[in-house]
Amino acid sequence: MTTAVREERPGGTGGALLDVRGLRVTFGGRGRRRRGGFVAVDGVDLTVGPEETLGLVGESGSGKTTVARCVAGLIRPDAGGVHFEGRPLGPAGRRGAAQRAVQMVFQDPRSSLNPRLTVASVIGEAWRTHPAAAPEGDREVALRGLLADVGLGPEVADRRAAELSGGQCQRVSIARALAVRPRLLVCDEAVSALDVSVQAQILGLLAGLRRSHRLAMLFITHDLGVVRQIADRVAVMRRGAVVEEGPTDEVLDAPRHEYTRALLDAALDLNGPGPEGEAA
Repeated sequence: MTTAVREERPGGTGGALLDVRGLRVTFGGRGRRRRGGFVAVDGVDLTVGPEETLGLVGESGSGKTTVARCVAGLIRPDAGGVHFEGRPLGPAGRRGAAQRAVQMVFQDPRSSLNPRLTVASVIGEAWRTHPAAAPEGDREVALRGLLADVGLGPEVADRRAAELSGGQCQRVSIARALAVRPRLLVCDEAVSALDVSVQAQILGLLAGLRRSHRLAMLFITHDLGVVRQIADRVAVMRRGAVVEEGPTDEVLDAPRHEYTRALLDAALDLNGPGPEGEAA
C-alpha cells in the first residue's frame, strides 16, 4: 500500500493552461478525410488548469496516449486543436517559444534516453535545443542542482542509461524535462514500467516537483490507484471518447458511467476479465 501524495487544488484556477477542443485522430484510411481508417480519438475535450494535475485513464487502446502525443505535438490531429494559454499549439518543432512549455515524460525510461550519451550530455542537449532555458552561470552547478531536484547525486552525471536502474533513468527523464523550465508535464504511463516501491517514489517526486516548480500535469495511466494518488481531476476514456470527468474522489468513489464502474470493478479483481471482456 502506497501513501497518497495528491493535494487538493481547485481545478482550472485562473483559467485553463491547456485547452483541448474537439480532438479527432484517425489512423490509416484513404484521402484527406481518412475514410475507412481507425478512429483513435473522437471529439475529445479536456482542460488543465495552472498547477493542476488531470489524470487521463482508460484501458489499452482507449486513445489516451494518442491524446498525450497530440498535446506534445508528436501527432497532428485530423480535427480540433490544442491551445496553451489561449494560443494554438502546432506540431513539435513548429511551436517556437511555446515548444519548451510542454514537455513529455515517456513510459519506458531507458528507451527514451540516448544510450550513447551520459546524463550530463542528455541535459546539455536539452539546453542546446532550448537556449532560452539554458542557465546563465556555471552549467555544472546548474546540472548538480537539477539532479538534486530529482533525487540524484552528482556522480550520476557521468553515467549512461545502461549503468542506471529503471527508477534512476526515469528521474533523469524528468530532469531533462525540467531543464527547459516547462509549465506542463505530459506523463504517459510514466510509472507503469517500474516496481511498485519505485512507483511510489516517483509519484512522490512528481508531487513535490509540482509544488516547487509550479507545474501542471496531464498524467496518463491505466492504474486507478495511481490516479487517485496524484490527480486533482480525472477524465475516463473509452474507445476514443471521454465518457466521464470530474474531481478524482467523486469519479472514483461515486462513478456515474457504467464503464467507469466496470474499470473500478476490474481493478478490484486483478485476475478477472476487464470491462471489455478481455484480460485487464
